[in-house]
Amino acid sequence: MSATKTVLVTGGAGFIGANFLNLFVPRSPAIRFVNVDALTYAANLASLASIEDAKNYVFEHVDIGEESAVDEMFGRYEPDVVVHFAAESHVDRSIHGPRAFIRTNVQGTLNLLEAARGSRKAAELVFHHVSTDEVYGSLGETGLFTEETRYDPSSPYSASKAASDHLVRSWARTFGLRVKITNCSNNYGPLQFPEKLIPLTISNLMDRKPLPVYGRGANVRDWLYVDDHCEAIWRVIEKGRVGETYNVGGNNERRNLDVVKMICRVFADEAGASLAELEGLIQFVPDRPGHDQRYAIDGSKVRQECGWAPAETFETGLRKTVRWYLDNAEWVEGVRTGAYRDWLHANYGSRRQTKQ
Repeated sequence: MSATKTVLVTGGAGFIGANFLNLFVPRSPAIRFVNVDALTYAANLASLASIEDAKNYVFEHVDIGEESAVDEMFGRYEPDVVVHFAAESHVDRSIHGPRAFIRTNVQGTLNLLEAARGSRKAAELVFHHVSTDEVYGSLGETGLFTEETRYDPSSPYSASKAASDHLVRSWARTFGLRVKITNCSNNYGPLQFPEKLIPLTISNLMDRKPLPVYGRGANVRDWLYVDDHCEAIWRVIEKGRVGETYNVGGNNERRNLDVVKMICRVFADEAGASLAELEGLIQFVPDRPGHDQRYAIDGSKVRQECGWAPAETFETGLRKTVRWYLDNAEWVEGVRTGAYRDWLHANYGSRRQTKQ
């Protein structure tokens, strides 16, 4: 990456994008990072407070669903690498309101691909598309997703991500765009909006609220600590082959109920609370439509070709995550009350911030 001048990161104020920027902006002072984000409900610029004044960091308040804004931005920054995190990503929200998922995940990806294809550096630009294992559908009790697994999405969210994956591959085959794709398992860690299982459970424990678990909690997911995921993306950008897909997993399969109980144990230990009281908050709720039974990833390709493996076990990563939420109660409170949304509207509601 030493020759790279500009890395354009979409969705950099969201969970994974913010962790990515927090890791690599300080680590790579010779590279300019351009954070492009529409600042929708799950984005939070407070997550980037530690780098907001960095000389190699720029924030652009841009909606990737707006074609002209994307084209103008590419013309100004002429990125060498695009890291495309931006996506509507919550399955439940996609069931209740799928149109936003098509606009951002499909139309937004199309706008980025076309801007990349039309850029002055199109022949050398690398377009790294960040996707999900949910595009593969559901596994039975055995087996692993590989890069050759047939797509079989179950929700509007996973269908929109599958469509975006296909667009990226087709722009490579038809127009020669230099692309790389990673499909990751369930991420967790600091800065995650509390609508997903792990941050929701932690934030509810902080207030001693019920802990909702779908069905009987038997659905299985492979959990990946967010910093490990970010390191894998960087490694694929540096060492992965152009045109290839790499599955990134944490080797941490757990039933949802077991995840919630483990969070209770870690929280009780870290906060000095009663484990019995915390586990008593578990509440089973009706399962959601089309709930995939099991996800599990074969990550051998990214290990062999890029030399990446997760540094965190589920136990060590979960303890770091619980500790972060306990130590950052102000961030959590701002998200839960919506106070950060008021701040974003006041500061970014009608203008863009740029730093040349």
